[in-house]
Amino acid sequence: MKTSNPAFRSPVYSSQGMHAAYGETMTVEGTIHRTGVLLLCVLATALYTWSRFLATRDPASVGLPILIGAFGGLIVALVTCFKKEWAPVTAPAYALLEGLFLGGVSAILDVRYPGIAIQSVGLTFGTCFCMLAAYRSGLIRATRRFTIGVVAATGGICLFYVVSMVLGFFGIGIPGVFGAGPVGVLFSLFVVAIAALNLVLDFNFIEQGAEQGAPKYMEWYGAFGLMVTLVWLYLEILRLLSKLRGRR
Repeated sequence: MKTSNPAFRSPVYSSQGMHAAYGETMTVEGTIHRTGVLLLCVLATALYTWSRFLATRDPASVGLPILIGAFGGLIVALVTCFKKEWAPVTAPAYALLEGLFLGGVSAILDVRYPGIAIQSVGLTFGTCFCMLAAYRSGLIRATRRFTIGVVAATGGICLFYVVSMVLGFFGIGIPGVFGAGPVGVLFSLFVVAIAALNLVLDFNFIEQGAEQGAPKYMEWYGAFGLMVTLVWLYLEILRLLSKLRGRR
């Protein structure tokens, strides 16, 4: 089963040496526990940058932690994707780095739009639980057609972000999409929806790993992949709410 999550893109559960010995296999419960650990790691460093910003109210005070978290998290994520057996170490490192980034960005926006951070957290976890319930009940199934559609949409969004970033280096902006107008809000709603649908593919991928007897360290890798989607979903919800609050 393919997924648009880059952490789950390669066939990590293939028959080429990825099955573990009896008693050392991946489980869904174990992956959930590992995900909880990663969430605590994110929370710990997010509180650090959050409190640091609130102490000064100066974005420059968290500029370096935000950069370290953003670029460091990207590098560690790429390493984890290529070296899955390192996930027990790199997954917590990724979570700690992302916490630096998320805490700083969230604090800056929360000062401008009071309460936006906790609203985004609540909507992110609410969306996650709703998608999990829909997946477990069979309401949403990770069929081949569903997977192809989500993968294509996610790829298109990633390409759009890359193009807009490159154009930004030359001072060229894409009108409306990143603004608080109707086009910008609709675009953010679309991206949030695609990010949420990626959770279904992630759940399915983790479940398949447990069923096929993946090695125990894949619990950390599965938790890492799920965190990648949750971080993306949180940021997109934060962006959407900031657009809506900016319209007032």
